[in-house]
Amino acid sequence: ANGYYQSRWSECIWSSHDLSDMVYIDNYIFNKDVVVQFNSTVGEYVGYTELGVSSARAWNNNPGQLQGERAEVERYCKSNAEKIQTTITDKS
Repeated sequence: ANGYYQSRWSECIWSSHDLSDMVYIDNYIFNKDVVVQFNSTVGEYVGYTELGVSSARAWNNNPGQLQGERAEVERYCKSNAEKIQTTITDKS
């Protein structure tokens, strides 16, 4: 189809049972290219295109938005990872 493709893709990555190395990544995608990305290890947005750099600059100057993204490691990632690990352990 002709037109534009916009999406947002988030993921949690971890490799240990204690979840201390967990990373939250939030990608903003336009036409299959990452325009802006938040990585909890970096702690702020990074732009990869001209529009992305402009958006990242504005979002990084918004303390509330940054605080919300940083909180996703605890709120979203760790709480779901604990449920997943418990499910896996219970089935073993």
